[in-house]
Amino acid sequence: MNRPEPRPHVSTPAPQPGDSLVLDVEGMHCAACATRVERVLGQTPGVASASVNLPLERADVRFAGRIDAEAAVAAVRRAGYEAHVRPADAAARRAADAERSLARRAEERRTLLLLAMTAVLGLPFLVEMLGMAFGAHGVIPGWAQLALATPVQVLVGARFYRGAYASLRGGAANMDVLVALGTTAAFGWSLVQVAFGLGGPLYFEAAVAVLGFVLLGNLMQARATAGASAALTALGELTPARARRARTDGGEEDVAVEDIAIGDLVNVRPGERFPVDGVVREGRSEADEQLITGESRPVPKAAGDAVAAGALNGSGFLAVEATAVGEDATPARIGRLVARAQLAKAPVQRLVDRVTAVFVPVVVALAVVTFVGWLLTGAGAGVALSAAIAVLVIACPCALGLATPAALVAGAGAGARAGVLVRDIEALERAARVDAVAFDKTGTLTAGRPALVAVEAIDGDGPKLLALAAAVERGSEHPLAGAVVEAAEGQGLAIPRASNVEARPGDGVVGEVDGARVAVGGVRLLAQNDVHTAPIEALMARHAALGRTVVAVSEGRRPRGVLAFADAPRPGAAEAVGQLRDDGVEVIMLTGDSAEAAAPVARAVGVERVEAGARPADKLAAIARLQAEGRRVAMVGDGVNDAPALAAADLGIAMGGGADVALETAGVALLRPDPLLVPAALRLARRTVATIRQNLVWAFAYNLIGLPLAAFGLLSPALAGGAMALSSASVVLNALRLARWTPQSRGRRA
Repeated sequence: MNRPEPRPHVSTPAPQPGDSLVLDVEGMHCAACATRVERVLGQTPGVASASVNLPLERADVRFAGRIDAEAAVAAVRRAGYEAHVRPADAAARRAADAERSLARRAEERRTLLLLAMTAVLGLPFLVEMLGMAFGAHGVIPGWAQLALATPVQVLVGARFYRGAYASLRGGAANMDVLVALGTTAAFGWSLVQVAFGLGGPLYFEAAVAVLGFVLLGNLMQARATAGASAALTALGELTPARARRARTDGGEEDVAVEDIAIGDLVNVRPGERFPVDGVVREGRSEADEQLITGESRPVPKAAGDAVAAGALNGSGFLAVEATAVGEDATPARIGRLVARAQLAKAPVQRLVDRVTAVFVPVVVALAVVTFVGWLLTGAGAGVALSAAIAVLVIACPCALGLATPAALVAGAGAGARAGVLVRDIEALERAARVDAVAFDKTGTLTAGRPALVAVEAIDGDGPKLLALAAAVERGSEHPLAGAVVEAAEGQGLAIPRASNVEARPGDGVVGEVDGARVAVGGVRLLAQNDVHTAPIEALMARHAALGRTVVAVSEGRRPRGVLAFADAPRPGAAEAVGQLRDDGVEVIMLTGDSAEAAAPVARAVGVERVEAGARPADKLAAIARLQAEGRRVAMVGDGVNDAPALAAADLGIAMGGGADVALETAGVALLRPDPLLVPAALRLARRTVATIRQNLVWAFAYNLIGLPLAAFGLLSPALAGGAMALSSASVVLNALRLARWTPQSRGRRA
């Protein structure tokens, strides 16, 4: 059995010395936490850079030399958090993810119990707060308030005390420090008033309300961010853990996917997912690839067709020869690319990180100034303490820290489901600014293979002409022969049997059909068979002027007509061009083909600006000219000759199924060769960047408005706690709207 060539794919090498590793980090729940972890990792000897993603709870650590996982893990633990190296082995990674998922669910159950306890014990304080609203104080006796608040302060507050201690031990302050300081001040002041009978105002209700709201906010944030990263989690669960490997005696054995070697035959039954990337060797079926490439319709599969791990087999049995397994298979490669994009940081997020790094100390100082300022104005210590506590509580930097990564996680995940892979945040930002798109023609706007576009018979009997040509071409491997047979079968024609078929390299093919000699090829081949060619030369010249490839067909000594071939536009190409124009994006075709060959395709898809005969250097020059005009240019291509232009453009977009070098060079990779994914990718980028900006505006505005209100005593600690929880939840929920994004369907505006 001949081994197939590995099909082109998006490849990501495994970490090597001088490369990176990914850590799963536990215990982070605010932007200051993520900033702290990032800082301690960056200061670890041998680490070149570190990027921490709060929603994914992961850190991408890049080393200048040899990877030292132990040093990275130890640094995170010294900062007060738990870290584990993300396993490279797929089975181990699934087991680790399952363990973490169980731990999260257990923690969520504990949080719900604590939240329920807080709600029950805090309910009587509503009576106290209503009384205060009408000028009545002490509706609930102080000792009763102390009894209600103590379990909440001890049991709920314990997690914030632990987090604050770990953070301060690591040399920084996070949100836990603010919550611990604020609630301890409120509870401690009130405890002293009750214990010594001083008669001052009590703030037990503030401590209970703040702890309850912060706990609720943490729970909502955890659930929302889990939903934002659901696409990445789903990718990791697509590939089955077991496979049916075919034995040489005709049987099969159930083995772990990791035990499958390249070249092994794997049996896939109806309704099962493909465990490996491979090529079909036996059987006929269809594959549901929606979760892999975003293709909504089942894709027919027969011998010679490629299949992707994780796709769902349809109604037929298939024997598949493995070409990529485990970490080299499609879902794992996509997952790495999505995670890389989600772990990246936007330039504006780097500014946010610098702000949050000093945010907590500044807030503590502001709380002290607020407390002293109220005392200097002659207000009582109770009023001063209330304002200071409100400042500490409302200043949570969670919304700022979540603004960018939450949108990236949701946007990149939605794109991956639809078949759009964004490599990094810089590519996403560039995509949002694109106002000109240059398409390669062959394999991008067109299918990259010849299709029969015209059958012109001298006697008008086109089906007879096509059936004769298909009869002698049926056994040929030439691309034109395949197009002829495919067209005849597509029309349901009865193809006669041919004998004595002989290929004439460079000229065509001849054979006998029903006793008559049939020739398919150029004028020279027909002349060699004593065919009078004058009647068809004019037909050939007319089609050739349209940029088509033309062959003549004769039967006996009589010319029958001509077949014209062209690289037909892909389905959706014209609509994709129309969508781009609707979005205000100029479309240009750059092609190495002649102007005659390019013009029909340009007319068919609606491209007005065409640069034909362009070699790789010419495509580079064309991109440079567009950029000199002030345009933000995206280049869409699929071949090796497109790689220089993909790299030079503001944004490179590699068409699915293209060469590895094109996929590796581009900032955006399309998992299937659908031109409609190009406007979809640009629209997704614009929506994601817009969501990031919305989140940042909301988060900054929240702090800019909330802090002065709290400092001037216009916001109680209880209301500050509720507003803080609402801020974080609103940012994540706004980002989650991206998770529902889907590309525009054919034939309508989104």
